[in-house]
Amino acid sequence: MSAGADASRRAVLGGLAGALGLGALTALSGCSAGKPEVVPSDEGVEPAVTVRVIDNAYEPAEVEIAAGAAVRWVFEGPTEHDVVAEDGGFVSELLTEGEYVHVFDESGEYAYDCSIHPEMTGVVRVS
Repeated sequence: MSAGADASRRAVLGGLAGALGLGALTALSGCSAGKPEVVPSDEGVEPAVTVRVIDNAYEPAEVEIAAGAAVRWVFEGPTEHDVVAEDGGFVSELLTEGEYVHVFDESGEYAYDCSIHPEMTGVVRVS
């Protein structure tokens, strides 16, 4: 094979590798939707129910409250977690300790999860 053909082959292979790398990067960046903006905790409100955030779980994972009532999530343990509503209506900071409170004014079903542990899911049912 001539030197020119070898250089041309390397250029094609290098271009192909670059295109594949760019495609993989684009695909990976498309997978992360990102966490919605944090919604401040409703301070000074007496919660109707408390959910513990511990050991990669919400305990209890499902709660039911009346419209106008609040849920308090208490973060315990060494691992960071948060509470992120599917609709973005309530979003806490990543925490290892402390609490987050949200008042639910309208009836409905509010699914949520942890932004870094998607296996952690919960539901607030408001009647």
